[in-house]
Amino acid sequence: MVNPAIHGGRAASNFISQAKERSLEPMVSVNSEASDKNTDGVDVGAVNGAVHTIDGKDCVYYDGYWIRNYEVPKNEAAARRELIDQLTKRVFHHTESGINTPGYNLDDARHAFENEAQEARKRVNAAMLAGALLNRGSDIFTMIFELNKRGIEITKSNELMLECESCFLEAFDLGKHVKHYSGEEGLDELWGEPLKVFSMPIADFYESRYIKIAQTMAAIDAVAARMLETFLSVRGFENLHDSVLAYSKAAKLESETIKSDPAIFEVWPDFVVTGDKLAAFEPKRAMTKEDRAISVQGVKLVREGKRLIEWTAFARVPMPKTTEKYFHGCAAFKNAVEAARAA
Repeated sequence: MVNPAIHGGRAASNFISQAKERSLEPMVSVNSEASDKNTDGVDVGAVNGAVHTIDGKDCVYYDGYWIRNYEVPKNEAAARRELIDQLTKRVFHHTESGINTPGYNLDDARHAFENEAQEARKRVNAAMLAGALLNRGSDIFTMIFELNKRGIEITKSNELMLECESCFLEAFDLGKHVKHYSGEEGLDELWGEPLKVFSMPIADFYESRYIKIAQTMAAIDAVAARMLETFLSVRGFENLHDSVLAYSKAAKLESETIKSDPAIFEVWPDFVVTGDKLAAFEPKRAMTKEDRAISVQGVKLVREGKRLIEWTAFARVPMPKTTEKYFHGCAAFKNAVEAARAA
């Protein structure tokens, strides 16, 4: 059974209000050299929601970025059902393994969670319960959609609708216990997206998606900028600049492009190739023992930066804790380089 403590439309309404506020929170500042906002010939003073065609691509403007624009589906019911299904699958694609618990195992998952006393194991049980709740909510919504198609109206006050909402709400609440597949921070925002689609008009969900993509692009630019700054004057890394910019640009294009868009056949190969090139970067041959040691550390940092950009682009949400950790690593490396030069 679902948790009765979070039943009711008011809880969903509060969630949506909080989600909108969080979507409007400012993100990290971006170094302009690492940013490619594709605003040539476009009014840079555009307001959020402005639309424009840039190099043949329909774009919408949000928070400093022109983002690939997609038409809001006219069949809202079918779009809602498809989005919930896709977003449910997407959650499990970006999270740790072993938590994609079938919805029919919800009671067993809850029993295991409630009866586990060991803290580390309880976190994993919480993640498994979150998975069961998300799958149960998605399963119920599919049933509601099919019933409506057959002319059987399911109202907002119907028990099925309330249970679906409650499953999504509790899954979102437990999502904070779930880690990214890298083992780094959790991406609890992903767990709230099915609930957004359930509760919001589809047009509002699209708007929230554009805001989140703009934040993702800003986060990608911030990582790229920090990489450029870190390696700016490090011997042997002079050729890194172009590879970082090429990959950050490709990553932003990947983050805005849905897989059903034919443009993906241009976007995805470029993302893979530029990423492989950045991951394979090797500095020019180091001449001194100190330079060789710095090169080894630097290459490791370059590859960590590449992976962070990749994770952020895939998830389409910023990863602030992982980014902060990476920035600390960049600062430590920069200090080590300066100390080696001063020695």
